[in-house]
Amino acid sequence: MINTTKKSLKATGNFKNQLKYLFFGCMLLGGFQSQLIAQQEPLSSKLSPDALNFIVLGDWGRYGDDHQIQVADQIAKTAKEIHAQFFISVGDNFYPKGVASVQDAHWHYSFEDVYKDFAHQREWYSILGNHDYMGNPDAQVEYTNISRRWVMPGRYYTKDFRLKGSKDNLLQITFIDTNPLIPEFYNNAEYGPNVMTQDTVAQIGWLKETLSRDDKRWKLVIGHHPMFTASEKRREGYDTRSIRSSLRGILESNQVDAYISGHDHSLQHLLPEGGVHHFISGSASEATDVGTLPFSKFAKKEFGFLVFSATVDQIQVFAISHSGELLYETSIVRQ
Repeated sequence: MINTTKKSLKATGNFKNQLKYLFFGCMLLGGFQSQLIAQQEPLSSKLSPDALNFIVLGDWGRYGDDHQIQVADQIAKTAKEIHAQFFISVGDNFYPKGVASVQDAHWHYSFEDVYKDFAHQREWYSILGNHDYMGNPDAQVEYTNISRRWVMPGRYYTKDFRLKGSKDNLLQITFIDTNPLIPEFYNNAEYGPNVMTQDTVAQIGWLKETLSRDDKRWKLVIGHHPMFTASEKRREGYDTRSIRSSLRGILESNQVDAYISGHDHSLQHLLPEGGVHHFISGSASEATDVGTLPFSKFAKKEFGFLVFSATVDQIQVFAISHSGELLYETSIVRQ
């Protein structure tokens, strides 16, 4: 009888413990589900229906290798969700040495056959990176006349996008060629022949005139090489220092809202003194280590891209991973 009672008490205790564990398990599961639901909040719900939405990617053309295809697939999903109006490529479009001509197989295997979803069939406003300079940069300009979506009318150019509201609400995006702004490239056996043909004085003069116009609601500048970056490899590299020296004063004096680049294979947002936001989107195929600077707002070694959503009052920026995870979000607000 005593043994039976002890067994009954033990069984009762075990049952209570099981209930306790079940209760806490449900609590944890409920919390996890709530967190999961919060993470699954669609990006489109964060955007204004009046916004101009576009996607920025960089450093991608690797015949679909590394994570290019995975990032491309997620770009298509995100583009569909937010109704992206266009894409911007910030250079290093074709690895390792650009394209040789408009018939180069790279066009098919790294661009047309990778970004083939219906959602990808919008304009691709593109610039040249240093790897593109190892091939034939003019072939990428010429491809504009062949492709219905590839847009590179010159090695540098500008375009205004109208925002909803007043006809005077213009988003100016200025696309520049940073390669000729780097002195060390002129003595480089691979870059030299193609930078030697460029007139840097003419480009800088054009840039100053373009940015001096005061009839723009927003001003964005797109260049391949960053002016600031948190990676150990490039934060004080000769190319980073050259771009900073050439462009920082021009952008700040003309009240440019953001400078958007690639080159570093990471996703970053930096806000140094001077008022210009700096964004890096260079991990559409490869991701490399990145640290932080005192003025870093976000830095991540992750395959992915950036989403920009512009209205008259603000520009929202989102960092999206190849798996669709929202890594970071911020806003530039216009008073």
